[in-house]
Amino acid sequence: MLIGLCGGICAGKSSIASYLVEEHNFTRIRLARTAATPTVEKSASNAHVPSAEPSPADSQHTFPDVDALLDFVTLRWRERWVTTDIWDDKVVDALLRRPFFLLVSVDAPVSVRWKRFNDRCAAHQLTPPTLEDFVLRNDEHLFAPGTGLGALFQRAQLKLLNSTASIASLRDAIRALNLTNEARLRPSWDQYFMQLADLAAHRSNCMKRRVGCCIVREKRVISTGYNGTPRGMTNCNEGGCPRCNNAAKGGVGLSTCLCLHAEENALLEAGRDRIGENAILYCNTCPCLTCSVKITQVGISEVVYNQGYLVDTQTAEIFAESGVRLRQFSPPTEGLVDLSLGVVTPETSEKNEVEDVRAVFEDDGFVRPLR
Repeated sequence: MLIGLCGGICAGKSSIASYLVEEHNFTRIRLARTAATPTVEKSASNAHVPSAEPSPADSQHTFPDVDALLDFVTLRWRERWVTTDIWDDKVVDALLRRPFFLLVSVDAPVSVRWKRFNDRCAAHQLTPPTLEDFVLRNDEHLFAPGTGLGALFQRAQLKLLNSTASIASLRDAIRALNLTNEARLRPSWDQYFMQLADLAAHRSNCMKRRVGCCIVREKRVISTGYNGTPRGMTNCNEGGCPRCNNAAKGGVGLSTCLCLHAEENALLEAGRDRIGENAILYCNTCPCLTCSVKITQVGISEVVYNQGYLVDTQTAEIFAESGVRLRQFSPPTEGLVDLSLGVVTPETSEKNEVEDVRAVFEDDGFVRPLR
């Protein structure tokens, strides 16, 4: 595994790299910098302000270019490596081609980074730039046409906002985030099929909620579905379903709704004969009561969902009585994560297994408001 950390000066890249080295046995790996030192890394007198003293082992893990670095790591990809030397598009392009690479961007408010840079200058007995000078230098470093690094950060699979008050709180947040989860590199089967359900949801035309579904047997996709009006009718988002277009509250007027649910479309597409035994239904939202009856009837053996729904307790009883296993799957956190707010650790599939599925519905954390 190779984690690349990119971000502006004093965003926290080196602190996260040190955490990975000290707590997860990563080895720091470096690229030689051939370009001039950016002014944002200099003091008021234009003296370079070093981030940290290099360790004795750094020299044997410093490479002249990204190709040499990749040649080295590719032979040792089962080991753990981390670098903060993401210099340009060429480096990112080369690294992202490798299946063992994870790009993580780290950012923080410019005023916070300026204060951190002041502390770094003080540690080396150098005069820091003024806030105005720091902002101008930062803008040049990140947004200068052709050379700015800001665009690189948008390519990261995980984007961290690090306005934490201390190294200890940063480490606690990174620890809860489980940054080293191998599923970030290659999705598990649950994650893979749930992503297909999420992708199907993007085709939804229902004005109330985007829902996607994927039916699988023996790790092969049988069918997918998303919610919306039936074939041949006007799409819901074009006025085809009066109920969904009149701002009705959740659970009100369901008998007048013309939209088929994602689960219904997937079941109709597959048919009972194709579903067979031991089929699993993945849905980004837990099935409603009506869909649960149909899921039971066609012989689905397991239902895996991500988000909760306003569900009648009879739904739980249907699954429990018919022997359909129900569990919630939460994939690793991705996208933009504010570390100062704390990170909720996703529960694993094993933790979500329960003797009686009704316990899931009785949990206060299960029911979430309609979006």
